[in-house]
Amino acid sequence: MLKRLFAAASVFILFTGCAGKKADTGYESHVRKKLELSYAKQFTAEYDSDGCTYVIIGDDSYVIVPEKADIPQKNDGAVIIRQPVKNVYNAASSAMDLIDSVGALDKVAMTSTKYDDWCLPNIRNAIDGDKLTYIGKYSAPDYEALLEEECSLTIESTMIYHSPEVREQLEALGIPVLVERSSYETDPLGRMEWVKLYGLIFGCEEQAQKLFDEKTQQIADILSDEKTDRTVAFFYINSAGGVVIRKPADYVPEMIRMAGGEYIFTADDLGTDENALSTMTIQSETFCEKAWDADILIYNSDITGTVGELKVLIDKYPFLSDFKAVKNGEVWCTEKNMFQQTTGAADMIEELHSILTRKADTKMKYIYRLEA
Repeated sequence: MLKRLFAAASVFILFTGCAGKKADTGYESHVRKKLELSYAKQFTAEYDSDGCTYVIIGDDSYVIVPEKADIPQKNDGAVIIRQPVKNVYNAASSAMDLIDSVGALDKVAMTSTKYDDWCLPNIRNAIDGDKLTYIGKYSAPDYEALLEEECSLTIESTMIYHSPEVREQLEALGIPVLVERSSYETDPLGRMEWVKLYGLIFGCEEQAQKLFDEKTQQIADILSDEKTDRTVAFFYINSAGGVVIRKPADYVPEMIRMAGGEYIFTADDLGTDENALSTMTIQSETFCEKAWDADILIYNSDITGTVGELKVLIDKYPFLSDFKAVKNGEVWCTEKNMFQQTTGAADMIEELHSILTRKADTKMKYIYRLEA
């Protein structure tokens, strides 16, 4: 009996060592350094002394492994992204501009967005030059094309959660799947800060950091400037006559606030959760009650197409004719590139600020005035 107790005690000492010291598994002892993020809340990244970068996005974890580094033995089931990353299938359209901005567009070979639905010149040029190919929407990709191209990574939006079988099939083929959540960022600069993640993935960290620093510095004065008292309604009207607006917590109303304006709708007005994102549809009567005296109307042409003249909009929707902004010539329209050009957040805030302060240029990139 004494021999057994002695043997057990010996084993205990062997595995615990000195009091307060963890056993070295070759994993816990590694030193981690966090990637500095100023605005983004939907992902985190840590550099490990083993040379790998550990990324968390929502409930998913990823390990970015350099070309000559070993895959960590203990990775807790994380998705392994082996560098160099090439022949990527990008099914998240908002990520394309971020990838392009770090100089890695040539690493993307396939897309889920058709040519006519792209408004970014570099993407269209890549398709024209047969450097980028449409291989089907996110829910029905061409698996044979993915294998033929030796795809090393698929980037998906959260829409893939509606087609879990596609993700399972991609993983079964040995293609890692990264589900990005930049659209869940309520801060427009947070969306833009995802450029740092793509800098990590494609080995372009310095370029990503430089771009982000330049863009945020560009609007530093605007963010510290006094707010105006001018109100803004951002909307479009769908084919059924419903008015589609952005929820108050969404990044577009946040851009308006950052530019110095006040978004006309509140969560209480709409009966929504104060943290709710994206869009909602309201009746035209409800829209009129709140927005008729807004100082500025911005018509979102992303779905319906651009509008050439104010008269065209009023002829189609006569109820807008009595709006304060219409009478004062303060009706604007967005260009289609406003939502695909993720890195343009700072420029958009700058343009909104110029509209709010009545200093708008006639040659802006994302928004233009509807002339009577």
